[in-house]
Parts: sequence; structure tokens; C-alpha cells
Amino acid sequence: MWTEAFDLHSHSTNSDGEHPVAEVASLMSKSGVKYWSLTDHDTISGWPLAKSAAEKEGITFIPGVEITCNPGLRASASVMKTRNRDRASDAWHLLAYFPHIDFSSEQHSVFEAWLAPLGDGRIPRMKAMVQRLAELGMAVDFDAVVARAGDSVGRPHLADEMVAAGYVETRQQAFDEWIGDGKPVHITRPKPSIAEACEAVHAAGGFTSLAHPLYYCVETDDLVAFCLANGVDAIECFHRSHADSYRFELWSAAKEAELSVTCGSDFHGMMYNQSPGHMAVPLVTLPKDFQPFTSVQSE
Repeated sequence: MWTEAFDLHSHSTNSDGEHPVAEVASLMSKSGVKYWSLTDHDTISGWPLAKSAAEKEGITFIPGVEITCNPGLRASASVMKTRNRDRASDAWHLLAYFPHIDFSSEQHSVFEAWLAPLGDGRIPRMKAMVQRLAELGMAVDFDAVVARAGDSVGRPHLADEMVAAGYVETRQQAFDEWIGDGKPVHITRPKPSIAEACEAVHAAGGFTSLAHPLYYCVETDDLVAFCLANGVDAIECFHRSHADSYRFELWSAAKEAELSVTCGSDFHGMMYNQSPGHMAVPLVTLPKDFQPFTSVQSE
């Protein structure tokens, strides 16, 4: 049985999303989502508001976060060619879910403390990128970039300020020419390994799913073997960037390896021509922690 009741990957203005938390909850509800996770980048500050907003909308909130990690495997040149990509992402993203966590618990406090340096590390990195832009003749106000963000400033906020300053016409142009992976202004920051992040999530009672594998450009068999060896519990097989053929390939490989699967629209906002929800996923291969929710009927 399949369902479109879950959307387990979305962002708000607390990281690089367009909409405040409550508006994301409303949009999810209007799209027919019944089980929603807010997975802002490297911050869990939106959890309390998301929980209350979900209750008002009559949907179930599943606390989540998207953790920026070091790449797990080297990208394959042949896979990049097959997928028409000129480069792979310079980071791997790990989705973490905590459906049973108590916000006042020690587990919550310990995980929040572990996560905090990842978010804090974004500030010095952004200062360095702004300085590098200035050296290239594109002065951008650091405070204006931060003002565009909530709790997790990132490259999309810098790109939007570059658009506002007239240096580029679109956010995509900013990434393609200046701030994208491997471009002149891009600066990396310290990140945990996938295994380290999994260990921290598991210690807090959560479970993990490797986000949007398409962007990492590795063979599916190698990806699955890596997940099994490094404590990853699931793979986000059903992501908006994945073609049906790739979804089926990932899902088949995950089932054979007895890995769970997750789904997500990776919703950032309506202005990006994205829509929340409408992510079909087979109930039987969702993580066991979601099994109490799987009495929902397929749409």
C-alpha cells in the first residue's frame, strides 16, 4: 500500500526556506500531508513552534533536522556523466528524526548541544565568503545577509543579497558563477562524518535517513553498502529531484539490504516553484518508528 500522507523533508525561514514555520505547516495541511517533519539545516530551533502549528492544522509533527556532513564516498565520473551533472555536492546531508523525543529531556539537551557548533560554524564561514566577495569587487553587507536568515544562515541568503545588490540576476546565477561548490567564493566549513552524526542521533533516540542521494553521484550498490557500514537507518528514495526510474532503483536496493526508506518534497518555498507533499511512499518500507502512523490509507 502506498500513501501521500507523509512529507519528511522541508525547510522554514529558520534555515533557507521562504516561509515561516507556521506557514509551512499550513501549506503541508492544504496539500493533504498528515505526517510532517520540519528538517531545517543544522538547527532544531523551530521544533516547538512546528509542534504547536501542526496541532492547530490537525496534522502530526515529527521533529527532524538536516545535518550537513562530510562526503561519505568519492563521486563517480561515470555516474556524473550519466546524470548530466558537472560536479557532485561537496557535502552529504543526513536527515535525522525524533518521533518520540521529549523537548525537556536530557536527550534533547545533549543533542542540541552536539548540533550547536554546526550552526554556529555558519557565521565565520559567511563572514569569510562576504570578505572574499569584497576582494572580488562585490561589496555585500554581512548584517544584511544574516537578516535574511533565521537561525541558520547559508549560501542562499548570500545569493539573495547579491541579487539585491545587482551583482547577479538570480540566485541560481550566484551559485553557478560565484558561491556554488568549487566556485571562487565558496568556502567549506568543519563538518561531522556520516558515522559521527548517526552516533549522535542514535544516542538521542532518533534515527537517520540519507537525503537526496542523486546529488552525491555514486553507484547505488556502493551507496547502500556505505549506509549499512556507517549506521544509516534509511535512504530518502522518494525525493522530488529523483526520476521514477531512480526512485525504483534506490527502493529496490534498499529493500534487498533491509534498509528503510523515507520520502520528502524538500520544500523550500512557493517562489521556487516547489510544492509540499504529494510524495508517494510504500508504507511497508517506512522506518519502524513510523509504523504507528501507517494505519493511514493510500491516497
